[in-house]
Amino acid sequence: MKQRLANKRPRTGAGASSRALPWRALASRWAPGTLRGRLSLVALTTAALLMVILTVAFNTVVRLRLQHQADDELRTRATAVAATVDTGGARVRLLETPGEELLDANVWIYDSGRLLEKPPTAGATGPLTRAAGALAARGGPGCLTSGAHGPVRLCARPVPGDRTGATVVTALDLTPYRSSADTLLLASLALDAVMLACTYALTRLAVGRALRPVRTMTGQATRWSAVASEERFGSAARPDELARLGGSLDALLDRIRALLRHERQLTRELSHELRNPLARITAELDWLRSRPRSADETLAAHDAMADAALSMRTICDTLLDDARDSAAAVPGTGEVVSVLLRLADRAAPARPEVEITVRGPGEGLVAGVPDALLERIVGPLLDNALRYARSRVEIRAAARPGGVRVEVGDDGPGVPASFAPQLFLPGRRADPGDGHGGAGLGLPLARRLARSAGGEVRHEEAGAPGATFVVGLPSG
Repeated sequence: MKQRLANKRPRTGAGASSRALPWRALASRWAPGTLRGRLSLVALTTAALLMVILTVAFNTVVRLRLQHQADDELRTRATAVAATVDTGGARVRLLETPGEELLDANVWIYDSGRLLEKPPTAGATGPLTRAAGALAARGGPGCLTSGAHGPVRLCARPVPGDRTGATVVTALDLTPYRSSADTLLLASLALDAVMLACTYALTRLAVGRALRPVRTMTGQATRWSAVASEERFGSAARPDELARLGGSLDALLDRIRALLRHERQLTRELSHELRNPLARITAELDWLRSRPRSADETLAAHDAMADAALSMRTICDTLLDDARDSAAAVPGTGEVVSVLLRLADRAAPARPEVEITVRGPGEGLVAGVPDALLERIVGPLLDNALRYARSRVEIRAAARPGGVRVEVGDDGPGVPASFAPQLFLPGRRADPGDGHGGAGLGLPLARRLARSAGGEVRHEEAGAPGATFVVGLPSG
């Protein structure tokens, strides 16, 4: 039994979901697709609910007020009729007064439940007479509504000073009052319909005008290019909400442009860094094809190409890690002097006539960055020094408080004083026509990688000829 009950519960929930699904689908189908239509529908629904409440309340008050007026008229007539009743004797007498026909219309007079007088048109046992008798039998003033011959209002009033229980009952046809109330109801419904139509039209017009800046911004965004265009949404005067939206969109466009610039810069840096290993591979292949070589020479060429390919892979990994903003988080340490010696050995064949000297304390100097990252920081500085050196490049490594200092200097022409402020800007070169193949990306790359690891690269003004670049890195 428990198993059967457990199996029934999910079916009940699924049935409820399946029954609710058509309603959701129907609501989704008939809901307006535009923001303008939805806001207009919400305004129309709200106005309709408010008008229904106001209409019901207004017509209820009107009907109560008309009934109160009818009761006042009946009491006034009952007071006038009671004045014609003489209760001073042993028996109740009706006095003859001018206009008696008018007073006797729709009037019943009772003496302790005994009918003394009734309207000429009412039967002694008619429904109105029975209703008047029941009202008089209650004793005291009171009113009721009878539907025997249409809506008729009856009110009873005891005769003042009466010791025998004389009571006057008057009646009034409520048809004119009900007709007035129905007319007011129809008029209020017609007014509600007109007001709802005007509300819907004005809401659509107002929402359309309010959303016009949004359509303008949409058209602008369609025409603009996030990279080529300098136009922004915040340049135009708009309402506060749209101004804040425009500011957010402008910030988003700026971030997109920054990402695209970073992507292009990464592409340029990859091509720049991969140029030297590719040149080594190309040179080795040219030498292999130019003439027959011995087995040892062929093996040495293969080793050189494998070393260049490994360098290319290291370059790609390092730059991609930096592009993901993870270079600073890469754990590891690097043996500074061994990395510098390896870089010098790789760079020496590019210019055999230039002497590369590495000076340092030995194996005890450790930087707080991995070997691959240290190579990518110092490598561009060494390439730049070899490019402009006349006969000598010197690399000096030393410890400093809390870190490591690496200097790369050459005996070349040095950095022009006018160009020093632009030295680390991507794509800038002091003399593009000097015959060197640099793209102006090595120095900016070295500084960016060093900063990502918590270090710095700077140019040091020296009295000796040539240029000197200093790398500061945290210790390992």
